[in-house]
Amino acid sequence: MKTLLLEIGTEEIPAGYIEPALQSLSSTLLQKMTDARIEHGQAQVFGTPRRLAVEVKDVADKQKSLTSEMMGPPEKVGFDGTGKPTTAAVKFAEKVGVSLNALTVKETNKGRYVCAMVSERGLATRTLLKAMLPEVILATPFPKTMKWAQLNIFFARPIHYIVALLGNQTIPFELGDTKSGRYSFGHYFMQPSKVKIASPEDYVKTLKDAQVVIDFEERRKLVETEINKAAKGVGGKVLPDEELIDINKNLVEYPIATAGKFDDEFLEIPAEILITAMRHHQKYFAVVDDKGSLMSSFIAVNNTRTKDMNLVATGHQRVLRARLADAQFFYKSDVQESMDDWVERLKGVLFQAKLGSMYEKVQRVQKIAAYLADATGQKPTAKKQVMRAAWLCKADLVSQVVNEFPNLQGVMGRIYADVKKEPKAVAAAVEEHYRPTYSGGPLPETAIGGLLSIADKIDSICGFFSVGLVPTGASDPYALRRQGIGIIQIMNDRGFSFSLKKMIEKSLGIYGIKGTKKVKEIADPIYTFIQNRMTYQLVEEGFSKDVIAAVADTDADNVPNVWHRVRAIQDLKAAADFEPLAVAFKRVVNIIKKADLPVRKTVDEILFEHASEKALYLAYKDLQGKVSGHLDKGRFDQAFREIAKLRDPVDAFFDGVMVMSKDKKIRNNRLSLLAMISDLFGQFADFSKIST
Repeated sequence: MKTLLLEIGTEEIPAGYIEPALQSLSSTLLQKMTDARIEHGQAQVFGTPRRLAVEVKDVADKQKSLTSEMMGPPEKVGFDGTGKPTTAAVKFAEKVGVSLNALTVKETNKGRYVCAMVSERGLATRTLLKAMLPEVILATPFPKTMKWAQLNIFFARPIHYIVALLGNQTIPFELGDTKSGRYSFGHYFMQPSKVKIASPEDYVKTLKDAQVVIDFEERRKLVETEINKAAKGVGGKVLPDEELIDINKNLVEYPIATAGKFDDEFLEIPAEILITAMRHHQKYFAVVDDKGSLMSSFIAVNNTRTKDMNLVATGHQRVLRARLADAQFFYKSDVQESMDDWVERLKGVLFQAKLGSMYEKVQRVQKIAAYLADATGQKPTAKKQVMRAAWLCKADLVSQVVNEFPNLQGVMGRIYADVKKEPKAVAAAVEEHYRPTYSGGPLPETAIGGLLSIADKIDSICGFFSVGLVPTGASDPYALRRQGIGIIQIMNDRGFSFSLKKMIEKSLGIYGIKGTKKVKEIADPIYTFIQNRMTYQLVEEGFSKDVIAAVADTDADNVPNVWHRVRAIQDLKAAADFEPLAVAFKRVVNIIKKADLPVRKTVDEILFEHASEKALYLAYKDLQGKVSGHLDKGRFDQAFREIAKLRDPVDAFFDGVMVMSKDKKIRNNRLSLLAMISDLFGQFADFSKIST
């Protein structure tokens, strides 16, 4: 067993391309080796901006031999009456490469056929890799590719060299005008000469000696060490930013951090702008003091060590000063303008071609937000604030700062609202209405922010559905699934128990969609869409699929209610007496379904023939009010415990009477009683969907 090493040396690859490309390169190589019957171990990837590499451990010297059974002509065609092989048998033996003596006859479903066992000897792995590796390299996907010189090959950047080793031996092949070998190159600036790779086992150390830290984790730790050391040198600490560390580790081959300073006057700008200006354009780390306040310092990660690192810092400072001066100008210009004027300018900002401008969206969101404020019982002051926040929530889209730094939308809205002395609740909601911005992201921290976020999201969902822009299995360009999950998460987090269906209908009405039939045609798919998001979210949280289906498919109009019921049933399902209870309830539901008749929901006690009928009816009457009372107050576990008391009367009923009596009046009376029982626990869940 040997180790395979493949390194592709290139011009500088964008940081975001590197790790996805390596994962694909690795999986493609392993799959091709498996398909070629080459036994192998685990793969490990390495990479920098100037090289992509993969190592595969425990690679077999040869592919596994393959023995297979080949079917030939029928026996009566392959052999004559005396048992001698015919021309057909001879041709078959020649075709599969065996002697006539090796032919046998096998009984099959179609009769007796001539067959032969054919062995395919395994080829040398090195021979197979000669053809395989060029295919693997060119199959590597990138967001964008390029071609160079007169070559008809495509890659992220031009390929300068290729290292291909199996153990101590090279794997010779050509790709374009590049021949593979065992020579890599050191750091482009600090040691740009050729580096001989004696074996795959020496690869990491050899490159490290050549000033290239090829291992991702080692380079990441080195970035962390360097930036923390530099920040400590200026009396501060690095503002935590794990994503920026990952970006920087893929921008360099050997990280060297240096600290720089900018003028204190820039600290007058909101910290969010300064941090974004440093991070977004220059990939610099911000520095804060012990109290978490931004300092007039930054940390840059360099790809080379120079004799005078102060000179390097001066260069970074010069570049950053120009960026911060622009940001300062944009901010000062913005604060001179009115946010209400910005809202008017939203008339010229397109939301979606079929759904109008951002100004029209703001008007719709304001109406939905007002409706939700009423639906959740907000006080007049809170309602006024949510409407004001809705009016201002998109205003910053036309500000100069957000035009320069789009990722600050919402954040700048909050900052500008604070500057303009808007109520704190309004300013906070302007920022929070975009949340959650990613899966698992923070939710709005205020009730007003939560209401505004839901209003914005349901407007988008209803709008896109109304014009036929519905997510498909493979495509969701407007992130409607994320927005649907966001609505659910916020409703759960804030305990908002208003009706989903009514909210959807309200939003469609604001779009001007009228007529019961037309509204239903659009509203039903939207409700199902959000219902499916609930199911997805509940599965993610670890609840049983059958319990989820039993609850969510019954009634998902009240989101927090769904979670309470699922949690209650999940807990009760573990109890020893749950299964017989569920079986009894299933029996009730199944009989109602099989009856396939319109069942009236009134019972005539005079028609009772057996004591079990009256006992069940009295138990129902006694429990009905208690169950409804518990459900109204959200006491779902207590409601279910009351419902559970029906088990014995239900069992006694089925033991005592034949539901489908020949007497039509008695039969319908019993079905009506069961229908009432079914409706009672149907308020909680559809027990026919719970596995027992």
